[in-house]
Amino acid sequence: MSVVVVTDSAASLNPALVERYSVIVVPLHVLVGDRQLREGVDEMPESLYSATVTTSGASPGELREYYSRAYDASDGDGVVAVHISRKLSGTWQAARKAIEDFDGKVRIVDSLSAGMGVGFPALAAARLAATGAGIDDVYESAVSVSKRGRSFAVVDRLDHLRRGGRISTAAALLGTALAMKPVLHVVDGKLILKEKTRTMSKAVAKLVDAAVKEAGSEPTAVAVQHVGAAGRADEVAAQLRDRIPGLTELIVTEFSATLGVHLGPGAVGVVVIPGSSPLVESGDPA
Repeated sequence: MSVVVVTDSAASLNPALVERYSVIVVPLHVLVGDRQLREGVDEMPESLYSATVTTSGASPGELREYYSRAYDASDGDGVVAVHISRKLSGTWQAARKAIEDFDGKVRIVDSLSAGMGVGFPALAAARLAATGAGIDDVYESAVSVSKRGRSFAVVDRLDHLRRGGRISTAAALLGTALAMKPVLHVVDGKLILKEKTRTMSKAVAKLVDAAVKEAGSEPTAVAVQHVGAAGRADEVAAQLRDRIPGLTELIVTEFSATLGVHLGPGAVGVVVIPGSSPLVESGDPA
């Protein structure tokens, strides 16, 4: 067999890519009242943006179960697990406990990000694993892509992030003053307020500019994600397609429900992975 890659549902990976590369996805949880819903398994309610809806990461027991399944599927070659940033979720800490009984056969990677900032490192690792590469090389591939990744987002308001503790109350108050539209970025695995703009159109322009700057002239994989804002995401994708000369792959997809709860409707994000080779094979589904 070969090394098996595990990620969590915050990676927001296209199901067709998950199937093609045999990636195992651990569901995170959306908490609605007294119900704990598993993302990608249980049906989600129509609206996830109530003040009473929140999220939780995977438990050590859940992760251990998925890692065990992945290890069996690898026929002993091992498992590389790529997870959402430890500063955004408790999943990575739970993963540390879950791997204690695997004697080094399961290696975990903090993606330092969320969304396709998790998905791209997991995908790169899975593609390399499919070539028969060993666990060390597969692990290093995920780490390298995680370090190179840059993530940006625009949200209508910061209320959802403040309620979930993903951004400080002070930053949230600053971002919502005078109805400002905040531009966010991920720094060292933590979501930070980058700058404020007065309109959504200006915020989106800043988002595109930031992505283009990070891409430079290198071969670059890009993902555009959104929460119920497909039209806005398509506009961003079109601009990036025109302005990034080394674009090797452009994926447009929705944020997972566990991220959408915190970002709120209308959010758009961009993940940029500058690098020396494309992360997605020609013909892969976007």
